[in-house]
Amino acid sequence: SSMTGDGLASPVMLKRRALIEDLVVSPGHDAHLAKRNPANRLGLEGKAEGRDVIDGLLAELDDLHNRLWAEAKQSVVLVLQGMDAAGKDGTIRRVLTGLNPQGCTVANFKEPTATDLAHDYLRRVHDACPPRGLLGVMNRSHYEDVVMARLIGVIDDDQRERRFGHIREFERMLTDEGTSVVKVFLHISKDEQRARLQARIDDPEKNWKFRHSDLEARGHWDELQGLYDTAIGATSTEWAPWYVVPGDHKWVRDVAIATLLVDVFERLNPKIPDPEAGLEGIIVE
Repeated sequence: SSMTGDGLASPVMLKRRALIEDLVVSPGHDAHLAKRNPANRLGLEGKAEGRDVIDGLLAELDDLHNRLWAEAKQSVVLVLQGMDAAGKDGTIRRVLTGLNPQGCTVANFKEPTATDLAHDYLRRVHDACPPRGLLGVMNRSHYEDVVMARLIGVIDDDQRERRFGHIREFERMLTDEGTSVVKVFLHISKDEQRARLQARIDDPEKNWKFRHSDLEARGHWDELQGLYDTAIGATSTEWAPWYVVPGDHKWVRDVAIATLLVDVFERLNPKIPDPEAGLEGIIVE
């Protein structure tokens, strides 16, 4: 349990709260990505300690997730954004491992299709939100529509400001209707991205992950970081705050995201429904 016998928060809980405070972008403040260290270890000694912590968190998450699934009244959506090779796929693989697959949805947002473009930009995102009782993960999201769309000139600054307003209210509506929104920017250094992209080129098993467009986007590194800074600052709200997770060490990233999920699940405190009446004494023949 997170509380001690005298009702005080346990050392583990205090450590988790401190970690979350480190990651959150306070509403009304800039993300200041340039001042955040992508190689931050968040007070963890090393990979072995990190693995122990993650194993404990994932066991807690599994229990809480089962309760959410059984209760079927609330949902959680984890939004993952970041530069190419920031670890979105790896996060999904690592943090969702062991959870009940029936209680999870994963949406990968690639370039919009002709059908998507015939509608407003939030339609496909809203459509991919998890139903009650489920944890949904978005690999990229509506934030592509204010970051990449601005980079390539699909929208101008005025349109982007309007979209920031839409997004704040869209996420408020989701929250009001029972979907908690957890938004994570996976923050990696330019050097770490270079190493990961090179590994995709050098390792035949990873070739399929590489796209020439990754190098094109890398050429806009500073501009993209600035666009993310602006977008995160404009859309980190009390109801849907942003968290900047240091991503250079994959094990640190996993601990951070599992901590954020356990925290939101604990606040939702889902309850297993009461059983049907009259179960006492039933013998299954």
